[in-house]
Amino acid sequence: MSETTLPTVSERVRLLHAEMTLDEKLAQLVGYWVDKGDELVAPMAGEMGNPGRYEDVTAHGIGHLTRVYGTRPVDPAERAAWLWNEQRRLVQGTRLGIPALVHEECLTGLAAWKAATFPTPLAWGAAFDPELVEEMAGLIGGSMRSLGIHQGLAPVLDVVRDPRWGRVDECISEDPYVVGTIGTAFVRGLQDAGVHATLKHFVGYSASQSGRNHAPVHAGPRELRDVLLPPFEMAVRDGGVRSVMNSYAEIDGIPTAANPDYLTGVLREEWGFDGVVVADYFSVAFLHTMHGVAGDLGEAAALALAAGIDVELPTGDAYLEPLAAAVRSGAVDEGLVDRAVLRVLSQKEELGLLDATFDTPPTAIDIDSPGHRAVARRLAEESLVLLTNDGTLPLAPAPARIAVVGPNADAPEALMGCYSFANHVLAHHPEFPLGFEIPSVLAGLRAEFPDARIVHESGCAVEGDDRTGIPAAVAAAQTADVAIVVVGDRAGLFGRGTVGEGNDVESLELPGVQRELVEEVVRTGTPVIVVVLSGRPYALAWAVDGPTAPSALLQSFFPGEEGAAALARVLSGAVSPSGRLPVSLPRSAGAQPYSYLHPLLGGPNEITSADSTPVLPFGHGLSYTSFSRTELVVDAGVEAGGTFTARVRVANTGDRGGSDVVQLYARDVQASVTRPVAQLLAYARVDLDAGEEAEVRFDVPTARLAFSDRSLRRVVEPGAIELWVGPSCAERETSATLAITGDLHVVSAADARIVPVTIERIGVAADAIS
Repeated sequence: MSETTLPTVSERVRLLHAEMTLDEKLAQLVGYWVDKGDELVAPMAGEMGNPGRYEDVTAHGIGHLTRVYGTRPVDPAERAAWLWNEQRRLVQGTRLGIPALVHEECLTGLAAWKAATFPTPLAWGAAFDPELVEEMAGLIGGSMRSLGIHQGLAPVLDVVRDPRWGRVDECISEDPYVVGTIGTAFVRGLQDAGVHATLKHFVGYSASQSGRNHAPVHAGPRELRDVLLPPFEMAVRDGGVRSVMNSYAEIDGIPTAANPDYLTGVLREEWGFDGVVVADYFSVAFLHTMHGVAGDLGEAAALALAAGIDVELPTGDAYLEPLAAAVRSGAVDEGLVDRAVLRVLSQKEELGLLDATFDTPPTAIDIDSPGHRAVARRLAEESLVLLTNDGTLPLAPAPARIAVVGPNADAPEALMGCYSFANHVLAHHPEFPLGFEIPSVLAGLRAEFPDARIVHESGCAVEGDDRTGIPAAVAAAQTADVAIVVVGDRAGLFGRGTVGEGNDVESLELPGVQRELVEEVVRTGTPVIVVVLSGRPYALAWAVDGPTAPSALLQSFFPGEEGAAALARVLSGAVSPSGRLPVSLPRSAGAQPYSYLHPLLGGPNEITSADSTPVLPFGHGLSYTSFSRTELVVDAGVEAGGTFTARVRVANTGDRGGSDVVQLYARDVQASVTRPVAQLLAYARVDLDAGEEAEVRFDVPTARLAFSDRSLRRVVEPGAIELWVGPSCAERETSATLAITGDLHVVSAADARIVPVTIERIGVAADAIS
């Protein structure tokens, strides 16, 4: 036994580990992709392969079974019967009798045939509703557990840094607090259902050069500490997450998969994480094949294992024969293997796998129940962001004639993100039906407006320069009372789509000739509503203001299987829109990367002719009613390290009920390093009837204002703080000041990271009483 520090484990795990041969240990540190084919559902999957026949690789047991349900269309009940039988074989037919841990993707719902498909994470961010996301994750976890799945590869906690990056639709927001609170809620929901969540991608992946997938990351240590790491810390310390997945990226020349400073130093030694770190697919082998920091797969395994990656996924390319040879030659300390094996066995014990007998597989499985669909619809409705509206919306009374045009109008796949099973897997199997109901926007509008005469023309495709359909779309709009133009993205992987993993872009204009379609329809003079179904924010200045701006602009970030019904209900007025932009609406691709969390010189100023001001700011979103936010009252002073209270009065000043997202922002006036001109400290969704008022109280730990000082300590400095509440980060509707007093406070694990919120309903505002 080496001097490598080994984790504390139960006596049962210690005794089991003591029995294991090297081959049995290594078998627990890898996955096997039973159904792996040639379809591109992971980067470089076509070039990588399972290292050996399944029967041979599993002779000593196996750590993980990779995507048993999520690689090809398989009937869930039939696959469950196979899985239970295979688990019994591992229990009864291998020397140690250890079952496999089964993992699946679950970012927009369980990635399996016939499973519910929920809104994409960017829509979670737009909803600003952690409680509903937690409820959704609980349903996803319940589906997974019923099918014998133990670990979900979600949530993605990458903070959006550049909308050109194809994986923006997998992210929650450009604000780390929104990412952290909503991501942590997802972790709680999934794990309360008995499935371990996996944070990804730790860390820095989204800050890639020019928004290119797998490109180098040039983030400095302060950006990492203050922007990119906090969501992961919240999910570890406040969510108790049990698994973490590394980033593919290199940071300042060091691939994360080979960086112990983050995978061990930050994650385990600073934060106290005691779960399992799994490799993103093929990332161990990539240390040799793509990063060039390892001479062969054995060296790659040694680097990853020493850095802190416990399990190689999806297969054992490096952790089986190459690592075995390195251990036997003395090049790799077997203590590193022991460290990882003990963590894996503890995880299996925690999940109940060491006692499982797999007697009876499930037979009646409903993974798209009415309960799933109800939550999917609520989240979709809350996520829709009304960007502009000249009064055309809501469409009440219902128009007699409606033209529904655009390439996404009658395309159910346009409602789903890249990691939905339909776009991720079924795209390779067109002979299979979707396996669940997902009406298109056109179908949703026909159901919502049954008495209207609805005419449909696609006008153009999502991609390409074919304009031959535009005249027909224009003609349809000319004879209609209103035209609804549905444009945007088509999610896919590695060139098969306009957004999604590997689908990075150089331009932020709508793909193809969709802008031209919208502008031609607007020129008819018919009131036009543009619905954008997308996985990233696009440069839509022309649609927000100017001669070709439509009457209303509605942003939807891939709203899932109930998205069409949600959109139709918002358009009709049955539901008032309440989503807010979780990312800034960009001015152009040339203004990227951009974040609202910029210091003074990161925004527009008189010493540069380039304007990076977004078209619409972070937090923006309209409603069918109106809200006022007044009387922000903040404690006069608080010692650094303490907690202060901020109270604000919110009133629904319109004539119908609605939901406001109350946003509390701050600016550190002077600090030892530059600070953002605006920072979201806290937020709360508040439902108010017409004329109703409420007081929203935020109990804010001063650690929410912490930053990394010149020595990279996370500190709270004494000084003046400006605070405000408004409809977005850019508007101060009511403001106050705060003095942080006392000595410099160094942030520790004891400091709170989440702001408690209390909502006290006051009643009907005096000016609303007639």
